[in-house]
Amino acid sequence: MQVSNLKQLTEQYKSDSESVYNTWFIDNQTRMKAFRSIRRGVIDVISAIKEGNFGNDFKGSPLEFILNCITEQKQVFAGAAHPFYWKPKLRIPDIYENEANKQIFGEFLEACLSTTTADKLIKEIIRLDGYKIKGLGPAVSNILYFLHPTIIPPFNTAIVQGFNAIFSEKKKLGSWEHYLAMREMIMETNKELQPILSKDLGAISGLLFDVGIGKIALDENWETALNFSTEKLNKIIKKRHLDVQNEIKEENEHLRVQFLLTEMGRELGYDVFIAANDRNKSFDGKNLKFITLDKLPPLELPQEVLKTVSLIDVIWINRDTQQIECAFEVEKSTSIYSGILRLIDLARSLGNRKYNFFLVAPDSREKEIMAQLHRPSFKDVDCVTIRYILFSDLFQHFEGLCKFGDDYQILFKVAKGIPC
Repeated sequence: MQVSNLKQLTEQYKSDSESVYNTWFIDNQTRMKAFRSIRRGVIDVISAIKEGNFGNDFKGSPLEFILNCITEQKQVFAGAAHPFYWKPKLRIPDIYENEANKQIFGEFLEACLSTTTADKLIKEIIRLDGYKIKGLGPAVSNILYFLHPTIIPPFNTAIVQGFNAIFSEKKKLGSWEHYLAMREMIMETNKELQPILSKDLGAISGLLFDVGIGKIALDENWETALNFSTEKLNKIIKKRHLDVQNEIKEENEHLRVQFLLTEMGRELGYDVFIAANDRNKSFDGKNLKFITLDKLPPLELPQEVLKTVSLIDVIWINRDTQQIECAFEVEKSTSIYSGILRLIDLARSLGNRKYNFFLVAPDSREKEIMAQLHRPSFKDVDCVTIRYILFSDLFQHFEGLCKFGDDYQILFKVAKGIPC
């Protein structure tokens, strides 16, 4: 990137004693304290949503505390709270009175809090955008910046105006797609400006802000030449967006199958345990943790086996004996081989009798399943019979299986096995 003009602009920005760089970014204890306070605040918001006491208004909610910490930064974040005020007539942002949206927002914050990589954060942003929650747009990035300052830049009117002025773009407020495109260019530019600016994106965002409010004026001959074309950048962004959307689609299908198996198990009289890493997920406004067991019954298994068992997608447990009756591995894009191994390990650890366990997978993976089940190492396993159920059969016959079944053996009607 040829950024001689931009480097000159950056040096001007840094040398101005009244710039955002010097009045907010450098040696500002209030800024540093905000990172700790906002992280704690995000944890409180997540807990409040999970426990059902988040409230139905911005005022008095734990979210208000977070935005107060952000707006105390003044300058760049002076209006950061406005997009989160509850506007009853417009019904935006729709995260206060809509419980499903509230859960989605909580899950989004929890996922962003726990991750450390840009790809995962972008994936969560695209997932959130896919829900089209009214009024919940890129203003959320002002919260995310304080969780991941080297990955997520803040976002407001002045920053967008500054960005458009410097890069001759026409990005708009309110669009996550435009925000992500801006982020890509900001990241590339900040990389080229090293070591003039910090890796903390607050520094370059302050530059955009100062340009956006007119504090730093660009003369009529301003020009910045970039060695990557806008067309190429847009292709990169679209490909990433498509890859993430496909991954989210797969995950949603996986979650849908987990919910169907949970509801079916309960209809057939079983308690249901869901993989520990999926228990807090929601589908169609329902949260798995409210309809499944918090933990497995005592199984007297070695710790390493218990750890493996706790990650099996769905387990049905006999309510009378508190023993595992049936188990399912839902395979969307993961290894069929490892799923079979987990089920066999579980059956061998339980002992006592022969079990019937199931793989549940997309129709497109049937040949792969059959090939794996034909492996010599899976033949003549005396502790378990493994059958498979295709997604299409589960979706089509779900209601009938629930209505006419007495126990897990009703699944034999749709399950397929490998002939001897």
